[in-house]
Amino acid sequence: MAASVIWWKVVLAFVIALVVGSVLGSLVQTQFNLQALEGLGVEISLGTRLETSIQDLINFAPLYAILFGVSFVFSQGAAAWVARLAGNSGRLWLYPLAAAVGLWVTLWIVDTLAPMPTLIAATREAGGLVAMLVTAAVAGGLFAVLVTPAGRKGNGFSSAPVMILMLAGGLALPDSGAFADEPGYQVETVAEGLEHPWSLAFLPDGRMLVTERPGRLRMLTADGELLPEPLDGVPEVFVSGQAGLFEVLPARDFEQSGEVYLSYACGTLQTNHTCLARGELDEQGLGNVTEIFRAQPAKQGAAHYGGRLAWLPDNTLILTLGDGFDYREQAQRRENHIGSIVRLNPDGTVPEDNPYAGSERYEGEIYSYGHRNVQGLVYDTEQNRLIAHEHGPRGGDEVNIIRAGANYGWPITTHGLDYTGARVTPFEEREGIEPPLLHWTPSIAPSGMTLYTGDLFPQWQGDLLVGALVTRQVHRVRLAGGQAEEVGVLFGELGERIRDVRTGPDGAIYLLTDSADGRVLKVTDR
Repeated sequence: MAASVIWWKVVLAFVIALVVGSVLGSLVQTQFNLQALEGLGVEISLGTRLETSIQDLINFAPLYAILFGVSFVFSQGAAAWVARLAGNSGRLWLYPLAAAVGLWVTLWIVDTLAPMPTLIAATREAGGLVAMLVTAAVAGGLFAVLVTPAGRKGNGFSSAPVMILMLAGGLALPDSGAFADEPGYQVETVAEGLEHPWSLAFLPDGRMLVTERPGRLRMLTADGELLPEPLDGVPEVFVSGQAGLFEVLPARDFEQSGEVYLSYACGTLQTNHTCLARGELDEQGLGNVTEIFRAQPAKQGAAHYGGRLAWLPDNTLILTLGDGFDYREQAQRRENHIGSIVRLNPDGTVPEDNPYAGSERYEGEIYSYGHRNVQGLVYDTEQNRLIAHEHGPRGGDEVNIIRAGANYGWPITTHGLDYTGARVTPFEEREGIEPPLLHWTPSIAPSGMTLYTGDLFPQWQGDLLVGALVTRQVHRVRLAGGQAEEVGVLFGELGERIRDVRTGPDGAIYLLTDSADGRVLKVTDR
């Protein structure tokens, strides 16, 4: 009976310490995230701070309790074993130390294995990481006090009970059955066996170029035959995670110059950039390849590069960039290119009429800023407007009309939460920041995008067709009167991650499927 009482006390002590550590960890990460926004000059009232802290306790703390709970089980079990070998001495320093080390190891493992560089945003900097580890140590110290009988060392926690804390969770996806688009089309496979194809471009003679993220440029003949060997001359590409070869775009005078442009990740895992190069295409591949732009500064990790390209009518080139995931506050600082859209002359120089051309403070290439990861881009020649979409975190994917010099808010405003459920910011809208025309919450993970102008599908004329990686379909969006509305979904029966969507010269819709055995698909009417 006495033994069962001891175990009951140990279990209760563990639960109390876990709850305290989870609450403290949640409060700390909230304050560090808000502090990062204050560093951008954002004023945060006490009421907003309290409201955000409470929302994070509801949304972030449960997930963090799982993460911390796993580390706490093993760290306190190891501490109890060491303490027992030492004659049940030193608990009051051993348990806190073990808890802090256990959380540090767990965060390192999660950050190594997860797609994003840093799961918990507060731990991006040393100060936030140390503060989170201190909360773990406090929980370990509390546990040591609770399991140590007053006035003696006691037998206490002789061996740790394995307590697996599993909380059901997950992201709800938009209901793909919410629209009733009639499948008045047929889909055929043009090419297959492509490794994570990323971008598709049409050449005037009917050939097609396709990029593969691992760094290969492929050619399809006018008959749709995939040449067996990649084209030569592609610049050296950094391939890891989301990094690789991105967009291919022919020059506006391709028939005379033979030039094509490539966006790609360059560098190493520790120091990398989004880069842009141009070269001359011949039968063997690319020649005279020159890097004409490199986003600055270098960053670590392998996420959020942007990489989409589009020509404007004045023969200037738009390149989208990302925030590198761990550098989100930099998207508000125009002293660098992170989290911006840039506008370039064909040779990579700064157009004289760029918003910050000639500035001694800001990067002259910047056209707009406050972006997270822009991976959809199209120029609407009928309405003379540049349209882009970008990835939100857990929700908050956006469709925007891009205006020169405008601020699109990230990370000061967003409709999405961080992947942990934590609030990125208390604000969805703010004065001086362009609100999105449309946002998807939860996230659809938008990818390539086209403005349909063909004749095969008159019912889709003028609509945006937005590929999606999470929902595995194409979302049809209608722009009217300065507003955007999702009016349908397409191609969900394929069950494929859609990486790129293009309108072909023949009016057909072309899709790239994102997988290790990716395909080029052609959609025509019946």
